[in-house]
Order: sequence, then structure tokens, then C-alpha cells
Amino acid sequence: MNSTVSPLLLEKTSRFSVWNKSNQICNHSAAPVCESKQSPKTLSPKPPASKKQLDERPPHVATAMELVKGALAGVLGFKLGRTTAGIKFSEGDKGRLIIDIQRDSQPTPAEMQQVVDVIQQKIASDEPCFTLSLARSEAEEKFQDCMYDKFEVPAHITDLNLFYMPGFMLHCSPDTYLDSCGGVGTIEFQKHKFRANKKELEIQFTVKPVAGHTFGTNPTCAIPDQNEILPLNKNEVRISVSASGKESNDSKETVGSSEQEVNPWSVETDQEIDYDKLIVSFGSRHITEDQVARIERLTNRRAHRWLRRGVFFSQRDLTELLDLYEKGEKFYLYTGRGPSSEALHLGHLLPFHFTQWLQEAFNVPLVVQLTDDEKFLFNDKLTLEETHRLAYANARDIIACGFDQSKTFIFSDLDYIHHMYPMILKIQRCVTFNQARGIFGFTDSDNIGRQAFPAVQACPSFPTAFEIPLKGSKSMPCLIPCAIDQDAYFRMTRDVAPRLGFKKPALIHSKFFPPLQGKGGKMSASLASTSIYVTDTPAEIKKKVNKYAFSGGQETLELQRQLGANIDVDVPYQYLKFFMEDDERLEQIGRDYKSGALLSGEVKVILIEVLSDLVKTHQERKAAVTDEVLNSFLAVRPLEF
Repeated sequence: MNSTVSPLLLEKTSRFSVWNKSNQICNHSAAPVCESKQSPKTLSPKPPASKKQLDERPPHVATAMELVKGALAGVLGFKLGRTTAGIKFSEGDKGRLIIDIQRDSQPTPAEMQQVVDVIQQKIASDEPCFTLSLARSEAEEKFQDCMYDKFEVPAHITDLNLFYMPGFMLHCSPDTYLDSCGGVGTIEFQKHKFRANKKELEIQFTVKPVAGHTFGTNPTCAIPDQNEILPLNKNEVRISVSASGKESNDSKETVGSSEQEVNPWSVETDQEIDYDKLIVSFGSRHITEDQVARIERLTNRRAHRWLRRGVFFSQRDLTELLDLYEKGEKFYLYTGRGPSSEALHLGHLLPFHFTQWLQEAFNVPLVVQLTDDEKFLFNDKLTLEETHRLAYANARDIIACGFDQSKTFIFSDLDYIHHMYPMILKIQRCVTFNQARGIFGFTDSDNIGRQAFPAVQACPSFPTAFEIPLKGSKSMPCLIPCAIDQDAYFRMTRDVAPRLGFKKPALIHSKFFPPLQGKGGKMSASLASTSIYVTDTPAEIKKKVNKYAFSGGQETLELQRQLGANIDVDVPYQYLKFFMEDDERLEQIGRDYKSGALLSGEVKVILIEVLSDLVKTHQERKAAVTDEVLNSFLAVRPLEF
């Protein structure tokens, strides 16, 4: 490298003349790393920057700088560590970045477009950003050079601040950042210049931020465990994992030695779903014990068993929603069903049973969307008339879950679309095709209806879509209980919400109900042998459990008595964790089965009894859903709240 010090390099090193740590200001100068064989030149220290000067660096531009570098590193294939040669912030929310891209040729137009797409995806997904504080010795031992630029932090600095985006960026910097990417708004590239002699790429850009976005790490966010933070200099930066978990090059998300693909239309894996990795990839947060305890306190009732047992495990803005509720502000619930089968299976019951509990516990209204339009667009085997008919058939099963008619509005998109269309148009104008492609993995072969549909599913997140049911409310917050594979839709929704003047919807995600074979993924309505339906008879339930349910027990009676079962993979026991209410009995069954005191057949007998009672109750409730009852839930009318 040429050892001449550029103005940009000097500007970057001056950033470290102030390090705000525990309200102490450390002043120092820095010398650049020089890779030439000549002796490095010594920098004359610049006057130390004041704390005011450091605080005035716009957090949205600092965050944008990290997004630009991370996207460039992922697309162009260079490593993060020791490649930043210069950074500059300018008035008007402008930024300039110089990177040693470690190649002889300049990026192609296609590569630069991919960089833009990656950045847009991260912003649209509102991925979380963390500011971590570590002892320098600990950080360097773990991350080595991958967190550093091409210039050194002076030796007397003992504590470091690290900017971290899971799987994407790790960078030592004293700047202040947004708590998530959504607030960056838009990054517009003004120009880029490649210097072949230095293998450097200079990018100049302007940021148009979202007004009112917070900055600094959100105290309610779960800071990642340091053991889970990868030294990204040694690992490929994951540039294209979208909100659906699907990469833009159609490869699957790698988790350890296995692969899993999770998107709104399919869940594929060769092993058990790694939900912790999904949280990192999707950028959501674990539901904490404190949040569960707070729900119990606010509702004055015991938490639902699926909260107690971690079936609903992930959330977005749950604390903020509970804050509003505690101040007396009502929220409404929104969940849905894509009608593709005649009847529901047990996995379909999860969001509805849990939503019914939420409605009753918080005494709030609910809207249920039946996406008959989506199923027509995404399933070439179904006609529009058939998906519309299935929507009404599924509505009877939904009502049988026990919802309060006076507080519940169920609607078919085909029937209700004229009420939602103005809001759908506003959402569509806020989302570019590149953003939709980055989030959902759309290709040029997808019909244009698929590309337009996400705005339809986003629409019920905003109260103005329900002028009559929600009595003209324009500000009521929304809570969406759903399986985590649907999160992609609501990442996009949360990105556009501030631009449309609405609160971001809060979400609470469930795990998948496993298939009987227990090979990971989720129960499928298209494979009868993997599923137990709410229409099954006791004899059919018994046959399916005995024949298909994967057992974690041993091969012989003697081994089972000696070694016990692996209850973590045993499907009958896992099903009991979903549907057996009695915690003490469930724990006792687990202990006895694990120790060998219980046999696989005995656990299956218990499960068959539990499921038969569950399905019988559902069938009795569904039989009571007359045409009159159905029409009362589907009628557009003011809800009681």
C-alpha cells in the first residue's frame, strides 16, 4: 500500500480522539496500518474532537455506513477486517466510504445493483443493530482483526465499543447507531470510483432517514450472547438471507451443518428447526420470563401453556405494546388463515387457540383475514371459486375455537377488498420491487399478483382498514400472533408503518407444530400421513399415532427399561407438551418416560386420549356453527371494545 495519508484517513482516525465510555472522554491520536515494506509515516495528532462533535455524527448515517460496507463485502467477497481505508461524514446526511476491495477490477453494474438490493432488504427487514462494550483484550482474543479498520486504535484504549449486526457486520467504532436498520430510510448512491492502483473503491451516498426513529441500543432488546457472535473475518458474510430465510440466489440458509429454508409458503429442513438461528436471521427477540410474568400481572390470570412452555417464543415490540395497554390504550388482534384445505389440522389450531386466549385475557377486538386471493395466486391447482369456498369452510373451524362473536370480525379478502384497497395502494407505493424481491425471494417468473399480494396481508395491521369494525380508530395498536414463517410479511409492514403515520404492529411468533414423522419442519395439510385433522375420528387418531408417530423410545423393552427414551425427539411426548394442560402431570410423564418407567406404547395411549378429547370438543363446537352464526362473524359491523 502507498503510505501517503489521505484526508479521509485522517478524518477517520480523528474519530478515535474521543471515546465516550462510562461518561469518561479519552483523548488520543492514531496511526494508520501501513502494508508497504517502507516504514509507516507518523501522523501528527489532530486536536482532540469534543464530545459535542462526536454526538453530532448522525446515527442514521453511521448505520448506513455499516450497511454499505457489509453489503459490499458480501457481494464483492472481501473480508471485513482491515479493509476500510477512509470514512467521512458531511452535512446534508452525506457519507463517503473508501474500501480496499482486494481485487483488480471494478465492480460490475450487476454487482452494484446487488449491493443496492442487499441494503434495501436490510432496511425493509428492519434488522436489529447492537452496540456492545467489551474489554479490548477479550475482543481481540475473540475477534482478532475482523472488527478493525486499516488504522489502529491507540494502545492505551482498554475498552471497545462494537457495532454488531448478526451474520452481517462487526466493527469497532465509537459512533452512535440506530437500534435497527429501518430508521435509515433510504440510501442513495451518488457515485462510486475505483482506484486500480490501490484496489480501492470509493462510495459516496446520501441518507434520507425515517423521522422519529430511535437510536442507541434498545434496552428491551436481548443483546446477543458473546459466544454466538461470529468472528466475521473468518466466516462468509450472509448478505442475502431475506425475511423469509430464503437467499436471493435460491440457496438455503445454512445453520451449522444442516440447512433450513423457512418462508411464508414452505418450511424445509433435513433436521430439527433451529429457532435460535431463526431469531438471529429474522432479527426478532426472544420472549422473556419477565414479559410472561407481566402478561400474567396485566391480565390477572395464568399465562397460556404455550407461553409457559416456549411454543410462542419470539416477539417484536411486545414490551412497547404492553406499555400502551398498561396506560389504558386498547389494542386489536390480527391473525389469519390461507384456505387451501377442507379442514384444519392440529398445527392450524395453534394461532387460533392462542389468539382466543389473548382476546379473552386482554378483552380486545380481533380481525381474522382469510386470504383466499393468496391461495389462488400461489397454488396453481386451486381455482378462485374453490379458494373462496374453502375460506367459508375454514371460517366454521375458526369460530369453533371459541372466539367472542361481539369482538370478532372474520373476512374473506375477496369480499372485503373494497374496504382495504385505499390502504393497500398506500402500502404498495411505499415498497419497491427490489425490496419485495429481497424480502420474499420473488423471481421474474412469479406472476405479478404474487408480487402485489404482500401489501394485502400487510393492510389489516393498520386500523383504518377497519373503519366500521374498529369504529373509525386511526391509532389503535395491533398485535399479530402468527407462526414465525409469516414474519416476512410483517417486516415489510413495520418498515412502511412510520411512513404512513401508523404504529408498527407488534408480533408474537409460534414454533411449528411438528409432523408425526418428527423430521423437522411443520405439519402439512397436503400429506395426510403427517397430519391429524380436526375431522378425524378417534379410530383414525389412534391409527395415525400408533403407525406414524416417531418414537424416541428404545428398540426393545429391556433397553427402554435400562436407558429410557429421548423425549426431545419423541413426537408423542412433544404433542403432549402442546396440548396437555396439567404441567405437573406432563413433567411426571417426561421423567418416567426418560427413566424407562414408562414405555412408548403407554405414552401413545395417553396422547391418543388427549387428542381425541380435543378433536371431539372441536367437532361439537363446529356443529353448533349454523349459517346464522357464520354470517354474524362475517358481517361488517362495529365490534364491542
